[in-house]
Amino acid sequence: MTLRHFPVPFSALALVPALFLAACGAGGAAPMGKTSQVRSTPPPGRVAQPRPGQIQRPTAQVQMIPGLEGVIGADALQLGRQFGTPRLDVIEDDTRKLQWSGTACILDVYLYPPPGGGKPTATYVDARRGDGRDVDRAACVAALRKGH
Repeated sequence: MTLRHFPVPFSALALVPALFLAACGAGGAAPMGKTSQVRSTPPPGRVAQPRPGQIQRPTAQVQMIPGLEGVIGADALQLGRQFGTPRLDVIEDDTRKLQWSGTACILDVYLYPPPGGGKPTATYVDARRGDGRDVDRAACVAALRKGH
């Protein structure tokens, strides 16, 4: 049995890509001769992107836990007076992390600038043991204050 080769007209071959694109969906392309419309406002439910140079940063959430009075809301100098020189002082963008450690625990204090700018103040505290297990934050603050 032999297969015969049937010549395919060139005009039929030109339809193959068009049919393929039509099967995939032509929703993204504008018909030839027509231009697509440009939206002047963002679609509903979307937030406009900031302009270059205008950075929108999330507002820091302030941690209010009994026993952290005098720490939350304090700036780096005030914290230094309470706990001494920090073991670690890391600045990244507008965030600052100060760390103190003692035999009882390791204390991390995170400082952020207030909305509208100004001096960064402590808004969040984390405490753990040397092995990584969580420690009561207020108890860690009290222990490190006594050790100072």
